[in-house]
Amino acid sequence: MFKLLRPILFSFSPETAHNIVIGLLKILSFLPIFSPLLRIFYCYKSPKLEKEVMGIKFKNPIGLAAGFDKNGEVYNQLSDFGFGFIEIGSLTPNEQIGNPKPRCFRLLPDRAIINRMGINNKGVKFAVTRLKDKKSRTVVGANIIKSTSSANDQAPQDYEKSFAQLYDFVDYFVVNVSCPNVKGVTKLQDINSLSEIVDRLTTLRKYFDEYRPILLKVSPDLTFEQLDEIIDLILVSGMDGIVATNTTISREFLTSPSDRVEFIGDGGLSGAPLYRKSLEVVQYIHNKTSGQLPIIAVGGIMTPKQAKEMIDSGASLVQIYTGFIYNGPGFVRRILRHLAKNS
Repeated sequence: MFKLLRPILFSFSPETAHNIVIGLLKILSFLPIFSPLLRIFYCYKSPKLEKEVMGIKFKNPIGLAAGFDKNGEVYNQLSDFGFGFIEIGSLTPNEQIGNPKPRCFRLLPDRAIINRMGINNKGVKFAVTRLKDKKSRTVVGANIIKSTSSANDQAPQDYEKSFAQLYDFVDYFVVNVSCPNVKGVTKLQDINSLSEIVDRLTTLRKYFDEYRPILLKVSPDLTFEQLDEIIDLILVSGMDGIVATNTTISREFLTSPSDRVEFIGDGGLSGAPLYRKSLEVVQYIHNKTSGQLPIIAVGGIMTPKQAKEMIDSGASLVQIYTGFIYNGPGFVRRILRHLAKNS
Protein backbone atom coordinates (compact mmCIF):
# COMPACT_ATOMS: atom_id res chain seq x y z
CA MET A 1 0.00 0.00 0.00
CA PHE A 2 2.84 2.40 0.83
CA LYS A 3 4.25 1.90 -2.68
CA LEU A 4 0.98 3.30 -3.98
CA LEU A 5 0.73 6.10 -1.42
CA ARG A 6 4.35 7.25 -1.48
CA PRO A 7 4.22 8.94 -4.95
CA ILE A 8 1.11 10.80 -3.83
CA LEU A 9 2.61 11.95 -0.54
CA PHE A 10 5.93 12.83 -2.19
CA SER A 11 4.08 15.01 -4.70
CA PHE A 12 3.50 17.43 -1.82
CA SER A 13 6.18 19.36 0.03
CA PRO A 14 7.61 17.40 2.99
CA GLU A 15 5.90 19.66 5.51
CA THR A 16 2.51 19.41 3.77
CA ALA A 17 2.83 15.62 3.49
CA HIS A 18 3.69 15.45 7.19
CA ASN A 19 0.64 17.50 8.13
CA ILE A 20 -1.57 15.28 5.94
CA VAL A 21 -0.32 12.15 7.72
CA ILE A 22 -0.81 13.67 11.19
CA GLY A 23 -4.31 14.79 10.23
CA LEU A 24 -5.25 11.36 8.88
CA LEU A 25 -3.97 9.62 12.00
CA LYS A 26 -6.08 11.92 14.18
CA ILE A 27 -9.22 11.39 12.08
CA LEU A 28 -8.87 7.63 11.66
CA SER A 29 -8.24 7.16 15.38
CA PHE A 30 -11.98 7.72 15.91
CA LEU A 31 -12.67 4.43 14.10
CA PRO A 32 -12.63 1.66 16.75
CA ILE A 33 -11.12 -0.85 14.32
CA PHE A 34 -8.27 1.42 13.18
CA SER A 35 -5.72 0.78 15.95
CA PRO A 36 -6.30 -3.00 16.16
CA LEU A 37 -5.82 -3.30 12.39
CA LEU A 38 -2.59 -1.31 12.46
CA ARG A 39 -1.23 -3.47 15.26
CA ILE A 40 -2.08 -6.65 13.33
CA PHE A 41 -0.23 -5.46 10.23
CA TYR A 42 2.71 -3.60 11.75
CA CYS A 43 3.50 -4.74 15.30
CA TYR A 44 5.98 -7.52 15.96
CA LYS A 45 6.41 -8.97 19.42
CA SER A 46 9.15 -11.20 20.76
CA PRO A 47 10.58 -11.70 24.27
CA LYS A 48 14.01 -11.34 22.63
CA LEU A 49 13.24 -7.70 21.87
CA GLU A 50 12.21 -6.62 25.35
CA LYS A 51 14.72 -4.40 27.14
CA GLU A 52 15.08 -2.49 30.36
CA VAL A 53 17.12 0.68 30.01
CA MET A 54 17.50 3.44 32.62
CA GLY A 55 14.90 1.65 34.74
CA ILE A 56 12.28 1.79 31.96
CA LYS A 57 10.87 -1.35 30.38
CA PHE A 58 10.66 -1.21 26.58
CA LYS A 59 8.71 -3.78 24.56
CA ASN A 60 11.35 -3.35 21.87
CA PRO A 61 14.37 -1.08 21.27
CA ILE A 62 13.10 0.83 18.20
CA GLY A 63 11.70 4.31 18.79
CA LEU A 64 10.48 7.24 16.75
CA ALA A 65 12.77 10.26 17.04
CA ALA A 66 11.60 13.73 18.03
CA GLY A 67 10.21 15.95 15.29
CA PHE A 68 7.42 13.75 13.95
CA ASP A 69 4.90 14.14 16.76
CA LYS A 70 6.02 17.57 17.85
CA ASN A 71 3.01 18.36 20.02
CA GLY A 72 2.15 14.97 21.51
CA GLU A 73 -0.97 14.57 19.38
CA VAL A 74 -0.61 11.08 17.87
CA TYR A 75 1.89 9.15 20.01
CA ASN A 76 -0.58 6.32 20.63
CA GLN A 77 -1.46 5.98 16.96
CA LEU A 78 2.24 5.97 16.07
CA SER A 79 2.92 3.23 18.60
CA ASP A 80 0.51 1.05 16.59
CA PHE A 81 3.16 0.93 13.85
CA GLY A 82 5.32 -1.18 16.15
CA PHE A 83 7.49 1.40 17.89
CA GLY A 84 8.73 0.56 21.36
CA PHE A 85 8.78 4.23 22.36
CA ILE A 86 7.86 7.65 20.95
CA GLU A 87 9.74 10.89 21.58
CA ILE A 88 7.61 14.02 21.27
CA GLY A 89 8.91 17.54 20.64
CA SER A 90 11.08 19.43 20.44
CA LEU A 91 9.00 21.55 22.79
CA THR A 92 9.54 25.12 23.95
CA PRO A 93 7.92 26.83 26.97
CA ASN A 94 5.58 28.77 24.70
CA GLU A 95 4.24 28.31 21.18
CA GLN A 96 6.50 29.39 18.34
CA ILE A 97 5.87 29.39 14.61
CA GLY A 98 9.37 28.48 13.48
CA ASN A 99 11.24 29.72 10.43
CA PRO A 100 9.66 31.07 7.22
CA LYS A 101 8.49 28.54 4.63
CA PRO A 102 9.68 26.67 2.62
CA ARG A 103 11.75 25.07 5.36
CA CYS A 104 11.91 21.34 4.61
CA PHE A 105 13.29 19.67 1.47
CA ARG A 106 13.83 16.14 0.17
CA LEU A 107 17.04 14.99 -1.50
CA LEU A 108 15.64 11.90 -3.21
CA PRO A 109 18.90 10.59 -4.74
CA ASP A 110 20.44 10.62 -1.25
CA ARG A 111 17.37 9.40 0.64
CA ALA A 112 17.83 12.46 2.82
CA ILE A 113 16.00 15.50 4.13
CA ILE A 114 17.25 19.00 4.87
CA ASN A 115 15.13 20.96 7.32
CA ARG A 116 15.32 24.36 8.89
CA MET A 117 11.94 24.20 10.61
CA GLY A 118 13.06 26.34 13.53
CA ILE A 119 11.34 24.19 16.20
CA ASN A 120 7.78 25.12 15.28
CA ASN A 121 5.52 23.76 18.02
CA LYS A 122 2.44 24.66 20.05
CA GLY A 123 4.27 24.87 23.36
CA VAL A 124 4.53 22.73 26.45
CA LYS A 125 1.07 23.51 27.83
CA PHE A 126 -0.59 22.22 24.65
CA ALA A 127 1.45 19.00 24.80
CA VAL A 128 0.62 18.50 28.48
CA THR A 129 -3.09 18.80 27.66
CA ARG A 130 -2.74 16.07 25.03
CA LEU A 131 -0.77 13.84 27.39
CA LYS A 132 -3.38 14.29 30.12
CA ASP A 133 -6.27 13.50 27.79
CA LYS A 134 -4.99 10.13 26.60
CA LYS A 135 -3.61 7.20 28.53
CA SER A 136 -0.32 6.30 26.91
CA ARG A 137 0.01 2.87 25.33
CA THR A 138 3.77 3.22 24.98
CA VAL A 139 6.87 4.75 26.54
CA VAL A 140 6.86 8.50 25.82
CA GLY A 141 9.88 10.77 26.00
CA ALA A 142 9.89 14.57 25.83
CA ASN A 143 12.51 16.48 23.87
CA ILE A 144 12.87 20.02 25.24
CA ILE A 145 14.72 23.06 23.91
CA LYS A 146 15.02 26.76 24.60
CA SER A 147 12.76 29.27 22.85
CA THR A 148 14.21 30.95 19.78
CA SER A 149 13.53 34.34 21.34
CA SER A 150 15.44 33.51 24.53
CA ALA A 151 19.06 34.53 24.81
CA ASN A 152 21.45 31.76 25.76
CA ASP A 153 21.83 33.11 29.29
CA GLN A 154 18.06 32.62 29.68
CA ALA A 155 18.15 29.07 28.34
CA PRO A 156 18.40 27.31 31.75
CA GLN A 157 15.09 28.87 32.82
CA ASP A 158 13.43 27.72 29.58
CA TYR A 159 14.54 24.14 30.10
CA GLU A 160 13.38 24.27 33.73
CA LYS A 161 9.90 25.49 32.80
CA SER A 162 9.33 22.78 30.22
CA PHE A 163 10.84 20.10 32.44
CA ALA A 164 8.63 20.97 35.42
CA GLN A 165 5.39 21.12 33.43
CA LEU A 166 6.00 17.85 31.58
CA TYR A 167 7.49 15.86 34.43
CA ASP A 168 4.41 13.94 35.57
CA PHE A 169 3.31 13.04 32.04
CA VAL A 170 6.33 11.50 30.30
CA ASP A 171 8.77 8.68 30.98
CA TYR A 172 12.09 10.37 30.15
CA PHE A 173 13.55 13.69 28.96
CA VAL A 174 15.96 14.64 26.21
CA VAL A 175 17.74 17.98 26.53
CA ASN A 176 18.22 19.29 23.01
CA VAL A 177 21.26 21.55 22.80
CA SER A 178 22.27 20.51 19.29
CA CYS A 179 19.58 21.65 16.85
CA PRO A 180 21.32 23.59 14.06
CA ASN A 181 18.13 25.43 13.10
CA VAL A 182 17.73 27.67 16.14
CA LYS A 183 20.17 30.52 16.56
CA GLY A 184 22.64 29.97 19.38
CA VAL A 185 21.42 26.53 20.47
CA THR A 186 24.53 24.61 19.44
CA LYS A 187 26.63 27.03 21.53
CA LEU A 188 24.87 25.56 24.57
CA GLN A 189 27.03 22.46 24.03
CA ASP A 190 29.87 24.56 25.42
CA ILE A 191 30.69 22.91 28.73
CA ASN A 192 30.09 26.03 30.86
CA SER A 193 26.63 26.71 29.44
CA LEU A 194 25.75 23.04 29.54
CA SER A 195 26.80 22.61 33.16
CA GLU A 196 24.29 25.18 34.39
CA ILE A 197 21.43 23.58 32.44
CA VAL A 198 22.31 20.10 33.65
CA ASP A 199 22.74 21.20 37.28
CA ARG A 200 19.36 22.94 37.32
CA LEU A 201 17.48 19.98 35.87
CA THR A 202 19.09 17.32 38.04
CA THR A 203 18.46 19.49 41.12
CA LEU A 204 14.83 20.12 40.15
CA ARG A 205 14.27 16.40 39.63
CA LYS A 206 14.95 15.78 43.33
CA TYR A 207 11.69 17.52 44.24
CA PHE A 208 9.52 15.02 42.35
CA ASP A 209 8.35 11.68 43.73
CA GLU A 210 9.10 9.66 40.60
CA TYR A 211 12.50 9.42 38.93
CA ARG A 212 12.63 10.43 35.26
CA PRO A 213 15.85 9.79 33.28
CA ILE A 214 17.45 12.79 31.60
CA LEU A 215 19.48 12.40 28.42
CA LEU A 216 21.47 14.87 26.35
CA LYS A 217 21.16 15.04 22.56
CA VAL A 218 24.44 15.91 20.86
CA SER A 219 25.49 17.05 17.41
CA PRO A 220 27.35 14.79 14.99
CA ASP A 221 29.53 17.78 14.15
CA LEU A 222 31.31 17.92 17.53
CA THR A 223 35.00 17.09 17.74
CA PHE A 224 36.06 14.15 19.90
CA GLU A 225 37.59 16.65 22.34
CA GLN A 226 34.21 18.37 22.73
CA LEU A 227 32.53 15.00 23.13
CA ASP A 228 35.00 14.07 25.85
CA GLU A 229 34.04 17.13 27.89
CA ILE A 230 30.33 16.40 27.49
CA ILE A 231 30.75 12.72 28.39
CA ASP A 232 32.69 13.65 31.55
CA LEU A 233 29.94 16.09 32.56
CA ILE A 234 27.21 13.51 32.03
CA LEU A 235 29.04 10.86 34.04
CA VAL A 236 29.52 13.10 37.07
CA SER A 237 26.30 15.12 36.92
CA GLY A 238 23.65 12.50 37.50
CA MET A 239 22.34 12.55 33.95
CA ASP A 240 21.31 9.17 32.62
CA GLY A 241 22.33 8.87 28.99
CA ILE A 242 23.04 10.42 25.62
CA VAL A 243 21.19 10.63 22.30
CA ALA A 244 23.59 10.41 19.36
CA THR A 245 23.00 12.25 17.12
CA ASN A 246 21.06 15.26 15.88
CA THR A 247 21.07 16.42 12.24
CA THR A 248 24.30 17.66 10.63
CA ILE A 249 25.23 20.89 8.90
CA SER A 250 27.74 18.96 6.78
CA ARG A 251 27.02 18.40 3.09
CA GLU A 252 29.66 15.72 2.58
CA PHE A 253 28.97 12.58 0.54
CA LEU A 254 25.84 13.93 -1.18
CA THR A 255 25.06 12.73 -4.69
CA SER A 256 22.24 15.19 -5.32
CA PRO A 257 23.03 17.94 -7.87
CA SER A 258 25.10 20.68 -6.26
CA ASP A 259 22.81 23.40 -7.58
CA ARG A 260 19.88 21.73 -5.77
CA VAL A 261 21.85 21.60 -2.51
CA GLU A 262 22.98 25.21 -2.91
CA PHE A 263 19.40 26.32 -3.65
CA ILE A 264 18.17 24.72 -0.41
CA GLY A 265 20.93 26.38 1.61
CA ASP A 266 21.07 26.13 5.40
CA GLY A 267 19.44 23.45 7.50
CA GLY A 268 20.07 20.21 9.31
CA LEU A 269 20.63 17.14 7.12
CA SER A 270 19.11 13.79 8.09
CA GLY A 271 18.90 10.48 6.29
CA ALA A 272 21.30 8.03 4.68
CA PRO A 273 24.37 10.35 4.37
CA LEU A 274 24.36 10.86 8.16
CA TYR A 275 24.61 7.17 9.08
CA ARG A 276 28.38 6.66 9.15
CA LYS A 277 28.96 9.83 11.14
CA SER A 278 26.31 8.89 13.72
CA LEU A 279 27.67 5.35 13.98
CA GLU A 280 31.15 6.71 14.58
CA VAL A 281 29.87 8.91 17.43
CA VAL A 282 27.99 5.98 19.01
CA GLN A 283 31.08 3.77 18.83
CA TYR A 284 33.25 6.51 20.32
CA ILE A 285 30.91 7.16 23.26
CA HIS A 286 30.52 3.45 23.97
CA ASN A 287 34.27 2.85 23.96
CA LYS A 288 35.04 6.02 25.91
CA THR A 289 32.61 5.05 28.70
CA SER A 290 33.32 1.29 28.60
CA GLY A 291 29.63 0.76 27.96
CA GLN A 292 28.57 2.50 31.19
CA LEU A 293 26.45 5.18 29.51
CA PRO A 294 23.11 4.30 27.89
CA ILE A 295 23.02 5.51 24.29
CA ILE A 296 20.02 6.11 22.06
CA ALA A 297 21.37 5.93 18.52
CA VAL A 298 19.69 7.98 15.81
CA GLY A 299 20.84 9.24 12.44
CA GLY A 300 20.57 7.84 8.95
CA ILE A 301 19.29 4.36 9.79
CA MET A 302 17.74 3.19 6.54
CA THR A 303 17.96 -0.63 6.76
CA PRO A 304 17.39 -3.31 9.42
CA LYS A 305 21.09 -4.23 9.21
CA GLN A 306 22.06 -0.68 10.12
CA ALA A 307 19.79 -0.75 13.17
CA LYS A 308 21.49 -3.98 14.25
CA GLU A 309 24.92 -2.46 13.64
CA MET A 310 24.06 0.47 15.91
CA ILE A 311 23.07 -1.92 18.69
CA ASP A 312 26.16 -4.05 18.15
CA SER A 313 28.25 -0.87 18.38
CA GLY A 314 26.93 -0.08 21.84
CA ALA A 315 23.52 1.55 21.45
CA SER A 316 20.98 0.55 24.08
CA LEU A 317 18.08 1.80 21.96
CA VAL A 318 17.64 3.04 18.39
CA GLN A 319 15.46 5.76 16.90
CA ILE A 320 14.41 6.28 13.30
CA TYR A 321 12.73 9.14 11.47
CA THR A 322 13.85 9.76 7.89
CA GLY A 323 14.10 6.00 7.32
CA PHE A 324 10.45 5.72 8.39
CA ILE A 325 9.48 8.36 5.84
CA TYR A 326 11.38 6.80 2.94
CA ASN A 327 10.70 3.13 3.76
CA GLY A 328 7.13 3.41 5.00
CA PRO A 329 5.22 2.12 8.03
CA GLY A 330 6.36 -1.49 7.55
CA PHE A 331 9.97 -0.46 8.23
CA VAL A 332 9.68 -0.88 12.00
CA ARG A 333 8.38 -4.44 11.68
CA ARG A 334 11.20 -5.34 9.27
CA ILE A 335 13.77 -4.05 11.73
CA LEU A 336 12.22 -5.92 14.65
CA ARG A 337 12.06 -9.20 12.74
CA HIS A 338 15.72 -8.82 11.76
CA LEU A 339 16.74 -8.08 15.36
CA ALA A 340 14.78 -11.03 16.75
CA LYS A 341 16.18 -13.38 14.11
CA ASN A 342 19.76 -12.28 14.69
CA SER A 343 19.75 -11.79 18.45
